[in-house]
Amino acid sequence: MDLNALVSVASSILDAAVPRFLEGHRAESAVSKKGNDFATEIDLAIERQVVAALQATTGIGVHGEEFGGTDVDSPWVWVLDPVDGTFNYAAGSPMAAMLLALMHDGDPVAGLTWLPFVNERYTAVAGGPLMKNGAPQPGLGTTELADSLVAVGTFSADSRGRYPGRFRMAFLESLSRVSSRLRMHGSTGIDLVYVADGILGAAASFGGHIWDHAAGVAQVRSAGGIVTDLAGKPWTPASDSVLAAAPGAHGEILEILRGVGDPEDY
Repeated sequence: MDLNALVSVASSILDAAVPRFLEGHRAESAVSKKGNDFATEIDLAIERQVVAALQATTGIGVHGEEFGGTDVDSPWVWVLDPVDGTFNYAAGSPMAAMLLALMHDGDPVAGLTWLPFVNERYTAVAGGPLMKNGAPQPGLGTTELADSLVAVGTFSADSRGRYPGRFRMAFLESLSRVSSRLRMHGSTGIDLVYVADGILGAAASFGGHIWDHAAGVAQVRSAGGIVTDLAGKPWTPASDSVLAAAPGAHGEILEILRGVGDPEDY
């Protein structure tokens, strides 16, 4: 596969969906999902549009957040999140994105992140570099956590699951003692691409949705960053979390997590 050619085709397809994305800002909820999550009519419409175009032009199947599709462990598959940061999008915040990754045998080999409200387009293919609006970006160097912005995922203190709210609070408390510059953007895809671009030193996600992670994983790796789960194991499509960071900061956060202890203790 010519990854750069595929990314070029996919870029045009995402560009074609941008007007609909912009017009749908503050869209109402259309489909209730698990918990208090939801999808808007724009999520559904963009996914249909992008899936149809990708399959017609590349011949590669697509797995989308809203409708599923081709298995993510297939030899080749696109993974799409039509609106990442749906709560932000529906509320009128500009912190929302379109995410698209190309997976090869379960490994993200290309990632595209479109931020239409701030007119930023990020792409990456395996081997780098990260591209922003068509221009190559510098690779990531060693970064100290104390000098970094750090993004974390949203949560309720009373939530349960694999990473209970109390565990997350303990982690944030310990993290804040090293970096007082914590951020909660409400969009995992934006968090990850901002790590790749050196805006954030690190980002931690407590979820396991591949459509939230795959594009950013490809981008962080291409930029020279490190991506694991919160236990420090290499990220895979089955991972239940993501820790993405520049060299140096990644190891510091893993040490903090070890000090916090096992999530099951909370």
